[in-house]
Amino acid sequence: MNRKIETFAFVSSGTPDSDEAISELARIYGQTEARNADVIVALGGDGFMLATLQNYMNQGKMIYGMNRGSVGFLMNEYKEEGLKERIEAAQAETIRPLKMVTETADGENFTAFALNEVSLLRQSYQAAKIRISVDGQVRLEELICDGVMVATPAGSTAYNLSAQGPIIPLDARLLALTPVSAFRPRRWRGALLPNRVTVRFDILEPEKRPVNAVADHTEVKSVLSVTVEEALQMRATILFDKNHSWNERILKEQFLY
Repeated sequence: MNRKIETFAFVSSGTPDSDEAISELARIYGQTEARNADVIVALGGDGFMLATLQNYMNQGKMIYGMNRGSVGFLMNEYKEEGLKERIEAAQAETIRPLKMVTETADGENFTAFALNEVSLLRQSYQAAKIRISVDGQVRLEELICDGVMVATPAGSTAYNLSAQGPIIPLDARLLALTPVSAFRPRRWRGALLPNRVTVRFDILEPEKRPVNAVADHTEVKSVLSVTVEEALQMRATILFDKNHSWNERILKEQFLY
């Protein structure tokens, strides 16, 4: 993709490595306020990249990450030289968050957004009991588990992968529905769903088996029900180096052994 980059806004996760990188990059390329910059360069790990994407959602800003964290699956390799050329040649991907709406035992409703996943997790020593519906139709009458999640393609390599969920290419119009330590039905491994569906979770025996709901870093305790759907009107743009695109990373991840 042809794009012209003249101004940069460097943002840091606040770690010493990230702050040191900002000082050097700003010296080389200059530092512009984010609202006026052609591109925002996030320096940190995947968590900071997700926070940056959330901060600039629907603002028409391109986000290019360089890894100064521990994992960096959403980040590009850190290099000081040739940054302008790398960003101008980078491949753009659109990220859309999930919208989580919860009803709590106190009768309150909360809405939060997640770029990685919405997860439900047991709140006590007892396993959760959860009914799962898709577009108004009950698909699983009772899941007994430690938890369950809906993951986006961007989040499919995070908690979802640790729970043995599928890896999804970023441009696939799919969501991963993945259980965490399912006890009954023991052999249920989850499902791949079209990204236009609405998933509803109803908590069974909520007083005896309380459940928390988490949208990335936002947690709601003691929920009675949770609905999850893609927020179609919200979007952010993430940039990947052409020689190390998201789809290439997905392929490599799936052939690791």
